[in-house]
Order: sequence, then structure tokens, then C-alpha cells
Amino acid sequence: MKKTISVCIFSYKYAHLLAHCIESVLTQTRKPDKIYVIDDGAKDGVDKVLEKYSNYNIVPILREKNLGIVDNFQDVLMRLDTTHALMIGADNYLHPIALETLEKSEADIVSYDIIIFGTEAEKFANSSAKGEHTYRDGYYIWNFRKKDIKIGNYIHGSSLYNVELAQCYGYKKNPNSRLSEEDYMLWRSMILEGQATHEHIKKPMLYYRRHHNNFQKY
Repeated sequence: MKKTISVCIFSYKYAHLLAHCIESVLTQTRKPDKIYVIDDGAKDGVDKVLEKYSNYNIVPILREKNLGIVDNFQDVLMRLDTTHALMIGADNYLHPIALETLEKSEADIVSYDIIIFGTEAEKFANSSAKGEHTYRDGYYIWNFRKKDIKIGNYIHGSSLYNVELAQCYGYKKNPNSRLSEEDYMLWRSMILEGQATHEHIKKPMLYYRRHHNNFQKY
């Protein structure tokens, strides 16, 4: 079966950063088959940004009320009709060859290294225990080296994944954490219950912005 890819851009009070993210998706060497832009009720101008991209096939989901992270992601997941999907926050952006690189993998979940930047990058890199960090060329590179989710592997939320399998399990909140960890719960279900395969590509494919607004109440 031919692989088709949706890229879903999630925004909550990030309209001022959205265009940068959209441009990084539109300029991929492997174009996405569908692009969704979701505003989860912030109403901070996402619609105005999208007016500038009216000539592109972008599907807007502009919510009247905030659904919260888990319900927001789950609603979008169940709308998808491509074979694969990648979710990205509007405050981040993709490397130009990200989709081309990730598409080559036959795994159900494809993760990759991330470049951390922004005002809180150093603080985040020094405090996070979810991966190994290296400092190179002025950036922190977030490396995910552990391969087995059974021993605590964390596959980040912007991994490329098999939509049909993901829809069987869905996003859900981790009842044992103060954080929602909806992506971790999905990957865990897919691997432990659905026998999904996972490959990690040791190349940074996403620029992950850490800034003060990361700590806003959602």
C-alpha cells in the first residue's frame, strides 16, 4: 500500500508562531498529502494566519471551546484518513527533509532526534530525564537512545505513526502522572497491546522551541 501522510499542526495561543511552522511543512522535500491546522479554542488569530494560505489545501479545525490536550488530539486522530500522521506544535518546525527521511522506515512508529532551542532550551536540557542530550553548534540535541518501551523508553509526540493502528487504541491521559502524557500512553498501547514496531532515526528532524509560554495553563 502506498504510504500517505497527514501533518497536524496544533496551536493554543501560538498564532504568532504558526506561519513559521506552516512554512516548514509546505517546503518539505516530500510534500504531505494532507495538512490540518487546529486551534483549540484560543481564538488568537489562527484564522487570520490561515487566510494567507488560502491557496493551499490546509484543513482548518477552529474550535469554539477548548477541549484540552487529550480530547483535542483524539478528535483529530479519528478524523484522519491517511496511512500515517505526524503531530506538531505550532511553536515548533520541521527540518526540510523530515518527511522524506521518516517515510523510508517501515516501522509503525518512527521517532528521531530533536534540536532544542529557545529561551528555556538550556534549562530544559539540563532538567529532562527522558533522553540523552548533547550540545553541538549552539544547539542542544535531544537523543532518544533506549529502544525498549518496556524499560521506560519515551517516544516523543511528533513521531510519524501508523494511523489505523493508533485509531484502535487512541490518545488517553496517564492516570499515574500529573501530566497528560497522551502521546506516551498511545505509543505504550500500540507497542505492548498492538505489537507495533518502533524505529528511532538518529538524526534531528524537528526544531523544538522551549520558551516561557510552554508553561501556560492549557
